[in-house]
Amino acid sequence: MTADLAILLFASLLDRSVGDPDWLWRRVPHPVVLFGRVIDKADRLFNRPVLSPERRRRNGTVFIAVLVGAVLLGGLVLSSVLRLFGPLGYAAEICLVAVFLAQKSLFDHVGAVRDALLAEGLAGGRRAVSLIVGRDVATLDTAGVSRAAIESLAENQSDGVVAPWLAYLIGGLPGLLAYKAINTADSMIGHLSDRHRDFGRAAAKLDDVVNWPSARLTAILYVAAATIKGLAAWRRVWTVVERDAPLHRSPNAGWPEAAIAAALNLSLGGPRRYGDLVVDAPSLNGEGRRSAGPGEIDQALSLTKLLFALLLAINAGLLAISLLL
Repeated sequence: MTADLAILLFASLLDRSVGDPDWLWRRVPHPVVLFGRVIDKADRLFNRPVLSPERRRRNGTVFIAVLVGAVLLGGLVLSSVLRLFGPLGYAAEICLVAVFLAQKSLFDHVGAVRDALLAEGLAGGRRAVSLIVGRDVATLDTAGVSRAAIESLAENQSDGVVAPWLAYLIGGLPGLLAYKAINTADSMIGHLSDRHRDFGRAAAKLDDVVNWPSARLTAILYVAAATIKGLAAWRRVWTVVERDAPLHRSPNAGWPEAAIAAALNLSLGGPRRYGDLVVDAPSLNGEGRRSAGPGEIDQALSLTKLLFALLLAINAGLLAISLLL
């Protein structure tokens, strides 16, 4: 356990300072890309339109169970082999864990929206935010672009940083790899399209389960960060979280989004467009301001940086306790 805590701490610091080097992933496939190839192959083989909905649902359940089982076993073998190589093996595992965290990448992408709004105006902001959200950005004004960036920051802080961090903390390398496989499957086949409604159902449900603790932990850490910064009283922020998080169409995304909305006194969520589809989503912290701009994005980034520092402090504290025991 001590070794895992040390690896997680150094991997978190490595990701925060280096992130995902583009030069590396232009030469070798990212591990998530490998997961994606397996999922795409299974989708084509076991989710053929000629199959009945019941058969596709069953195929999807069997596939995600086999995928997770294989990844857990592979992660266990890989971790055991790496530990045989002493310091070199530990260093390799630190690099591998850092690959699956996304703190610097998240900060860079959201920061790019703020910078584009300041340097290029609304057109630049729309272009930058389109890289991190799935909604139609053509009709968004500056406030809409800014709110979309902040919502993406909060949601991805949960499932792109806190969730893999927690998965490694609980399950080591096998747990981390299994989480990323599930999360990748959900992003590829876990949506309610005609093609994937049945085949991807098990992947979507499993992703909801594995993201449940990280969403709540992220909300708690946002509340703590807001309190430390003096932005809002923790009781008021948490009251908003408890009231509004269940309104979100996702059982998990509403928690970090409601927390950051209340902390910054913003109203997030609300109707949004995905192509020809308009989703009448509820507002989170509806009494907050709808106006937002680069300054609010900067506040959200600052709050999230403190959240990450709290995560590191928890990691370091657990490591210190483990060393003393």
